[in-house]
Amino acid sequence: MKLITAMVQPHKLNDVKQALYKAEVFKMTITNVLGAGQQKGFTETYRGVEMEVNLLKKVRIEIAVNEDFVKTTVNAIIEGARSGKIGDGKIFVTNLEECYRIRTGETGKEAIG
Repeated sequence: MKLITAMVQPHKLNDVKQALYKAEVFKMTITNVLGAGQQKGFTETYRGVEMEVNLLKKVRIEIAVNEDFVKTTVNAIIEGARSGKIGDGKIFVTNLEECYRIRTGETGKEAIG
């Protein structure tokens, strides 16, 4: 079992979701987050005061999958999120030791579905 965590641009979320649905991956958790990376932010002027904005808006997508869905899921995220520019995001794949479905008490691969 693996936990796939992706950080993508907010405006690419719909494209990523469509690519995941096409790959028959339907279960995910989405969170709005702030982060700094290679983009390094930007400077803007607000009411005459110059401000540096170095934490940019991103969307965090978390998907727990069984081993045979890892490549499919990662490829779908890349397909939906890639623009070829700095700031497209990152994907992290980590081992998931255990999973429990609260409603039924199922564990492991059966709990992920």
